[in-house]
Amino acid sequence: MQRYTTPAIVLHWLLAILIIGAFTMGLVMTDIPGLTPTKLKYYSWHKWAGVTVLGLAMLRLLWRLANHPPAYADAMPNWQRGAAHGLHWLLYLLMFAVPLSGYFYSLASGIPVVYFGVVELPVLIGPDPALKAVLKGTHYWLNMLLAALVGLHVLAAFKHLLVDRDGVMQRMLPRIFLSSRTSQE
Repeated sequence: MQRYTTPAIVLHWLLAILIIGAFTMGLVMTDIPGLTPTKLKYYSWHKWAGVTVLGLAMLRLLWRLANHPPAYADAMPNWQRGAAHGLHWLLYLLMFAVPLSGYFYSLASGIPVVYFGVVELPVLIGPDPALKAVLKGTHYWLNMLLAALVGLHVLAAFKHLLVDRDGVMQRMLPRIFLSSRTSQE
Protein backbone atom coordinates (compact mmCIF):
# COMPACT_ATOMS: atom_id res chain seq x y z
CA MET A 1 0.00 0.00 0.00
CA GLN A 2 1.18 3.51 -0.79
CA ARG A 3 2.18 5.82 2.04
CA TYR A 4 1.64 9.50 2.61
CA THR A 5 4.57 11.74 1.72
CA THR A 6 7.09 12.55 4.44
CA PRO A 7 5.98 16.22 4.69
CA ALA A 8 2.35 15.11 5.08
CA ILE A 9 3.32 12.65 7.82
CA VAL A 10 5.44 15.23 9.68
CA LEU A 11 2.71 17.88 9.48
CA HIS A 12 0.05 15.35 10.57
CA TRP A 13 1.93 14.36 13.73
CA LEU A 14 3.07 17.90 14.58
CA LEU A 15 -0.51 19.10 14.30
CA ALA A 16 -1.77 16.16 16.36
CA ILE A 17 0.68 16.93 19.17
CA LEU A 18 -0.05 20.67 19.09
CA ILE A 19 -3.83 20.23 18.98
CA ILE A 20 -3.84 17.77 21.87
CA GLY A 21 -1.44 20.02 23.82
CA ALA A 22 -3.45 23.19 23.18
CA PHE A 23 -6.71 21.43 24.06
CA THR A 24 -5.25 20.08 27.29
CA MET A 25 -3.74 23.47 28.15
CA GLY A 26 -7.15 25.08 27.53
CA LEU A 27 -8.82 22.71 29.99
CA VAL A 28 -6.10 23.23 32.62
CA MET A 29 -5.88 27.02 32.33
CA THR A 30 -9.62 27.60 32.56
CA ASP A 31 -9.76 25.53 35.77
CA ILE A 32 -7.18 27.71 37.54
CA PRO A 33 -9.11 30.06 39.83
CA GLY A 34 -8.44 33.77 39.74
CA LEU A 35 -5.85 35.59 37.67
CA THR A 36 -2.45 34.15 38.54
CA PRO A 37 0.92 34.37 36.79
CA THR A 38 0.66 30.65 36.00
CA LYS A 39 -2.77 31.11 34.41
CA LEU A 40 -1.53 34.04 32.31
CA LYS A 41 1.49 32.00 31.20
CA TYR A 42 -0.76 29.10 30.19
CA TYR A 43 -3.06 31.46 28.25
CA SER A 44 -0.02 32.74 26.33
CA TRP A 45 1.20 29.23 25.57
CA HIS A 46 -2.31 28.22 24.51
CA LYS A 47 -2.50 31.17 22.10
CA TRP A 48 0.96 30.45 20.71
CA ALA A 49 0.00 26.83 20.11
CA GLY A 50 -3.21 27.98 18.40
CA VAL A 51 -1.36 30.35 16.07
CA THR A 52 1.15 27.60 15.29
CA VAL A 53 -1.70 25.14 14.57
CA LEU A 54 -3.23 27.69 12.19
CA GLY A 55 0.06 28.20 10.34
CA LEU A 56 0.82 24.47 10.09
CA ALA A 57 -2.78 23.76 9.05
CA MET A 58 -2.30 26.20 6.17
CA LEU A 59 0.87 24.37 5.14
CA ARG A 60 -0.84 20.99 5.50
CA LEU A 61 -3.81 22.07 3.41
CA LEU A 62 -1.58 23.49 0.68
CA TRP A 63 0.46 20.27 0.68
CA ARG A 64 -2.71 18.19 0.57
CA LEU A 65 -4.12 20.17 -2.38
CA ALA A 66 -0.86 19.76 -4.32
CA ASN A 67 -0.26 16.09 -3.41
CA HIS A 68 -2.93 13.43 -3.70
CA PRO A 69 -3.16 11.11 -0.71
CA PRO A 70 -2.59 7.41 -1.23
CA ALA A 71 -5.58 5.32 -2.24
CA TYR A 72 -7.60 3.50 0.37
CA ALA A 73 -7.39 -0.26 0.71
CA ASP A 74 -9.29 -2.06 -2.06
CA ALA A 75 -11.34 -3.98 0.49
CA MET A 76 -12.52 -0.78 2.22
CA PRO A 77 -16.29 -0.33 1.65
CA ASN A 78 -17.43 2.80 -0.19
CA TRP A 79 -19.34 4.11 2.83
CA GLN A 80 -16.12 3.98 4.89
CA ARG A 81 -14.22 5.81 2.15
CA GLY A 82 -16.90 8.50 2.11
CA ALA A 83 -16.94 8.75 5.92
CA ALA A 84 -13.14 8.98 6.04
CA HIS A 85 -13.09 11.65 3.35
CA GLY A 86 -15.78 13.68 5.12
CA LEU A 87 -14.10 13.32 8.50
CA HIS A 88 -10.75 14.49 7.10
CA TRP A 89 -12.31 17.62 5.60
CA LEU A 90 -14.17 18.36 8.86
CA LEU A 91 -10.86 18.06 10.71
CA TYR A 92 -9.27 20.50 8.26
CA LEU A 93 -12.16 22.93 8.72
CA LEU A 94 -11.83 22.76 12.51
CA MET A 95 -8.04 23.18 12.38
CA PHE A 96 -8.84 26.63 11.00
CA ALA A 97 -12.07 27.43 12.84
CA VAL A 98 -10.82 26.63 16.36
CA PRO A 99 -7.74 28.90 16.36
CA LEU A 100 -9.56 31.66 14.46
CA SER A 101 -12.44 31.62 16.96
CA GLY A 102 -9.90 31.80 19.79
CA TYR A 103 -8.06 34.66 18.08
CA PHE A 104 -11.24 36.68 17.62
CA TYR A 105 -12.37 35.80 21.15
CA SER A 106 -9.12 37.25 22.48
CA LEU A 107 -9.52 40.40 20.37
CA ALA A 108 -13.17 40.83 21.41
CA SER A 109 -11.91 40.57 25.01
CA GLY A 110 -9.59 43.51 24.32
CA ILE A 111 -6.47 41.34 24.55
CA PRO A 112 -4.13 41.34 21.55
CA VAL A 113 -2.41 38.14 20.51
CA VAL A 114 1.37 38.47 20.63
CA TYR A 115 3.01 35.41 19.09
CA PHE A 116 5.81 34.15 21.34
CA GLY A 117 5.63 37.51 23.11
CA VAL A 118 7.32 39.16 20.12
CA VAL A 119 5.05 39.44 17.05
CA GLU A 120 1.76 41.24 17.65
CA LEU A 121 -0.86 39.85 15.31
CA PRO A 122 -3.20 42.34 13.61
CA VAL A 123 -6.03 43.68 15.72
CA LEU A 124 -8.93 43.14 13.32
CA ILE A 125 -11.75 43.92 15.77
CA GLY A 126 -12.00 46.01 18.90
CA PRO A 127 -13.25 45.00 22.31
CA ASP A 128 -16.88 43.91 22.18
CA PRO A 129 -18.47 42.30 25.26
CA ALA A 130 -21.44 40.83 23.34
CA LEU A 131 -19.21 39.34 20.63
CA LYS A 132 -16.80 38.12 23.33
CA ALA A 133 -19.58 36.04 24.92
CA VAL A 134 -20.57 34.53 21.57
CA LEU A 135 -16.97 33.77 20.61
CA LYS A 136 -16.20 32.24 24.00
CA GLY A 137 -19.00 29.72 23.53
CA THR A 138 -18.11 29.20 19.88
CA HIS A 139 -14.46 28.53 20.69
CA TYR A 140 -15.41 26.10 23.47
CA TRP A 141 -17.91 24.10 21.39
CA LEU A 142 -15.68 23.99 18.32
CA ASN A 143 -12.96 22.57 20.58
CA MET A 144 -15.34 19.94 21.93
CA LEU A 145 -16.36 19.00 18.39
CA LEU A 146 -12.70 18.81 17.34
CA ALA A 147 -11.90 16.60 20.34
CA ALA A 148 -14.79 14.27 19.49
CA LEU A 149 -13.76 14.04 15.83
CA VAL A 150 -10.11 13.46 16.73
CA GLY A 151 -11.27 10.65 19.02
CA LEU A 152 -13.34 9.16 16.19
CA HIS A 153 -10.33 9.49 13.84
CA VAL A 154 -8.10 7.65 16.34
CA LEU A 155 -10.68 4.91 16.89
CA ALA A 156 -11.03 4.41 13.14
CA ALA A 157 -7.25 4.24 12.74
CA PHE A 158 -7.00 1.54 15.42
CA LYS A 159 -9.90 -0.35 13.86
CA HIS A 160 -7.94 -0.47 10.61
CA LEU A 161 -4.80 -1.54 12.47
CA LEU A 162 -6.27 -4.17 14.82
CA VAL A 163 -9.49 -5.40 13.20
CA ASP A 164 -9.25 -4.85 9.45
CA ARG A 165 -5.45 -5.21 9.27
CA ASP A 166 -5.58 -3.46 5.91
CA GLY A 167 -2.53 -1.17 6.22
CA VAL A 168 -4.57 2.05 6.29
CA MET A 169 -3.01 3.26 9.56
CA GLN A 170 0.52 2.37 8.45
CA ARG A 171 0.20 4.88 5.59
CA MET A 172 0.56 7.70 8.14
CA LEU A 173 3.00 6.16 10.64
CA PRO A 174 6.58 7.46 10.61
CA ARG A 175 8.95 4.92 9.05
CA ILE A 176 10.74 4.43 12.37
CA PHE A 177 7.61 2.72 13.76
CA LEU A 178 7.23 0.57 10.68
CA SER A 179 10.84 -0.57 10.56
CA SER A 180 10.88 -1.55 14.26
CA ARG A 181 7.60 -3.44 13.84
CA THR A 182 8.89 -5.25 10.76
CA SER A 183 12.14 -6.28 12.46
CA GLN A 184 10.17 -7.85 15.34
CA GLU A 185 8.08 -10.07 13.04
